Amino acid sequence: MTDASPLVRNAAPDLFRIQAPVKDRLDLVLQEIRRLILSDFDMIEVVNDYLLLQPGKLFRPTLVLLSSEIGGSPHPRAVTFGAVVELVHLATLVHDDAVDNSVLRRGQPTVNALWTHQIAIIMGDYLYSRAVSELAEGGNLEAIRILGNAANAMSVGEMRQVTAYDSLDFSEDDYYRLISAKTASLMSAACAMGALAGVDQYRESLQRFGQNLGMAFQVADDILDYVGFEEETGKPIGQDLRERKVTLPLVGALRAASPAAEREIREFFGRPNPSDEDVFRVVGLVDELGGVAYARRKALDFADQAEEALKALPESGAALDALRDSVTYVVNRNR
Repeated sequence: MTDASPLVRNAAPDLFRIQAPVKDRLDLVLQEIRRLILSDFDMIEVVNDYLLLQPGKLFRPTLVLLSSEIGGSPHPRAVTFGAVVELVHLATLVHDDAVDNSVLRRGQPTVNALWTHQIAIIMGDYLYSRAVSELAEGGNLEAIRILGNAANAMSVGEMRQVTAYDSLDFSEDDYYRLISAKTASLMSAACAMGALAGVDQYRESLQRFGQNLGMAFQVADDILDYVGFEEETGKPIGQDLRERKVTLPLVGALRAASPAAEREIREFFGRPNPSDEDVFRVVGLVDELGGVAYARRKALDFADQAEEALKALPESGAALDALRDSVTYVVNRNR
């Protein structure tokens, strides 16, 4: 296999450095999340407590807060916007795990594994509805529109992914449509909502930044399925292949595959229960055919477009620097 090093940009900043300019307000976002999901129904409280035992990286709320500081002082509602964006993100993770019948996420049991499939679906609905109702109570109709459009796109994206399983005719354009809906739409919405709580005239540029950042983020994530390490990513190598997910490294490999190599890959997808050896063989084949390198180049292309979008923004000190750093972070992360 080729070197599994990062996508090769400048030294990658860690998330702590990116979040430093808004650290105090991120703490408030966590408090706001706990307030929003509070319930007097015991089962919901139990699941909520579990979901917040290990809060996520809060990357999307970070984008909301940083975007709100571009060009001026943010409105306090940026904290609420960050919280509702994270709730929608959390809802999609809970739903995705249920749809995929996943038993682990980042090394921890999923809601559907600990309880039931039905509870997972209901909890995802609860988290999403709390986010929307909070925006409605605050009269934030434009924020509801932005977030609603993103949630709708994510639902369509999930349907695309479900129907793409075992489909090696899934094209590169199909893949980009999928990740635009499933990942980039919410990052774009996060940046747009940040502008809404800050200086709205920069919304278009920040949306474009978030869209391309999300595309780079997902391509880099899909690369990790081929070159990552389980102790870092929280899932075994080749998990996407095991779940019959066709991602960009595989699409790139098929572009260069000989008839024999393509036949081997198609035979793999035809096996109902491939062995670990089968999975590792296809992982290696995808790398040998240049699929990983191809995906790396595309991730960097999206990263370049994200940086280009930032050039339309005024210098805003630490916040703009952190947004720039986030581009390098997403293409160099190892988990």
